[in-house]
Amino acid sequence: MKLDLFCLLQKEMILALGCTEPVALAYAGAVVKKHLGAEPEGMIIHCSPNIIKNVKSVIVPQTNGMKGIDVACITGACFGDAEKGLEVLSMMTKEQTALCASRAASIPCKIKVLKSKSALHFIVEGYYKNTHVSVEVKDEHTRIVRITRNNNIIFAEENDSPLQSSNDDVESYTVNDIIHFARHVDYEPLREQLSQSIDCNLEIAHEGLQKDYGINVGKTLLMTGDNNIRNLAKSYAAAASDARMSGCSLPVMINSGSGNQGITVSLPVIMYARHINATEDNLFRALILSNLIALYEKSFIGKLSAYCGVVCASSGAAAAITFLKGGNDYQIESAVINTLGTLSGIICDGAKPSCAAKIAGCVDTAFTCVEMALCHQRMSDGDGIVKNGLDKMALSVGNLACDGMRVTDQVILKIMLEQ
Repeated sequence: MKLDLFCLLQKEMILALGCTEPVALAYAGAVVKKHLGAEPEGMIIHCSPNIIKNVKSVIVPQTNGMKGIDVACITGACFGDAEKGLEVLSMMTKEQTALCASRAASIPCKIKVLKSKSALHFIVEGYYKNTHVSVEVKDEHTRIVRITRNNNIIFAEENDSPLQSSNDDVESYTVNDIIHFARHVDYEPLREQLSQSIDCNLEIAHEGLQKDYGINVGKTLLMTGDNNIRNLAKSYAAAASDARMSGCSLPVMINSGSGNQGITVSLPVIMYARHINATEDNLFRALILSNLIALYEKSFIGKLSAYCGVVCASSGAAAAITFLKGGNDYQIESAVINTLGTLSGIICDGAKPSCAAKIAGCVDTAFTCVEMALCHQRMSDGDGIVKNGLDKMALSVGNLACDGMRVTDQVILKIMLEQ
């Protein structure tokens, strides 16, 4: 068990510059250029509806405030570094940023809807003279399943199916396994990632609090709210999202393929740990717990859906804060159940500046649910979608998100695309 959960955290806790969906498109664009050997003269992008939803309203980093699928792909294809993964645009110069608008205007780009059973699925094609390159990404933001050059396959994943492996199938664990792991594991192999999650996510939060980004949710909360840890935690988390959704060039440690989820599983926990002067050991263990609880819940849902992933992330933060407050295993589980029972039903209507407001609301609720759990108050089996035990609860939430909200996802996209 220890090796598997280590592999999961090492795989999922990675840095990303900007919202992960447009950055994933930029990454694929950079791979297209690598195999074309030149900047494309034209591009065609096929995107699943959830990719369209999560790219439409968010700024592509390093572009001076530009948005869109075409902008993401063209910027990656012209200026990205394919070796950097989700930090593909991190090495862009000011001169290259200044050229983004002219490149986007001069390179023809067609966008098509890709019908797929996978929510996270896109194909980026590029043309240069007589050469055509196609890069297909599926199920994970940097998981390339096929590359072709002039219709010849130059790379194909042997098993192009939804990822399931013994090393990352967190569904095979129980909540008790995860809590035990967080309490007792030797986390030294994860020290660098845990430290990065603290440093990077705090840095972008400070950036969001000091400057104007998006609708300034974090700054507004800090200026108008009470001077207590609850308000401070949600202000920092919201400010980090303010900056990230609006083109800030600082990276974020992600969770479940999402920067906003990475922000939510970490910053409330970090701020509370600082508030009580927690030891580094307790903070690291709390972050492991928060990340794993969110990953566990998302394993039943998938990377993208109509169910807001910040709900899962805030329940992870609730687990970690309960741990830092000295809660026992049952109380940790209760805090998570309370959070899911309260927040489930918040929709994901794409990545955008107002995601920061959802984060603030979810973090606030998480604090309430922690206090409930520590006072031995727990939502009961049969109260709506609530089930007896988090293992059953996570499965019911997965059913809600995957089956119950499938039509919701279609309606959301239709509303978003209406003029």
